[in-house]
Amino acid sequence: MIVSIDPHPLLDSVLLHTVWPKPLGQIPTLTDLDTWFSIGTESPLPSQYDVKLKVRNLLRHGGFKPSGRSKPASEYLIGAVEKERMSSINAAVDCCNVASLHSGLPISVVDTERGTGPWRIGIAESGVEYVFNPTGQIINIGGLVVLFDKDGPCGGPVKDSQRTKTHPDTLETLSIVWGTHDLEEHSRNTADWYSELLRQCGAQVTEITPTTQVDPHG
Repeated sequence: MIVSIDPHPLLDSVLLHTVWPKPLGQIPTLTDLDTWFSIGTESPLPSQYDVKLKVRNLLRHGGFKPSGRSKPASEYLIGAVEKERMSSINAAVDCCNVASLHSGLPISVVDTERGTGPWRIGIAESGVEYVFNPTGQIINIGGLVVLFDKDGPCGGPVKDSQRTKTHPDTLETLSIVWGTHDLEEHSRNTADWYSELLRQCGAQVTEITPTTQVDPHG
């Protein structure tokens, strides 16, 4: 699988291609999921200073405003755990949510068979939007660093597109750890633990080495 990344001074992403042994609807989730979703559970990752601020700075780079309903997905998870609203969705999303919750980094997970290459990571143009849930709600992602396929944006550090979300028949997924160079080694440590969680659910995980686009402005 080939993914290109446009030049970005802060983005420190890790990309994981995951193949599931059976459709997601037939795969049990993490056995200790309730523990990971409990208040006070200690993170296995090395602590990092001011993750929230540095993640928001990453999202601001292209002009996006990461606040209110457009805050990073990892911040939503913290709020959901505090309100005891976290529950299992499927093994792919559960592993993603656990790693994102405890790292503080947003993580996207999309069904690769619902998208079409070429795949690219870059900043969305002003006014770009997509539907992000089954009820048809829309988010404006102009200025946000996001994942694109041939048909347009399909995932990002705030909300992933409904078009490429996982479902019970999903067999392959692409995950993006939306990290920043301002948090040294945090993306790598998060991706390594995330991969371990995925393998606990029986998945085969391969890290993708992205290609880098040439900046026409030097």
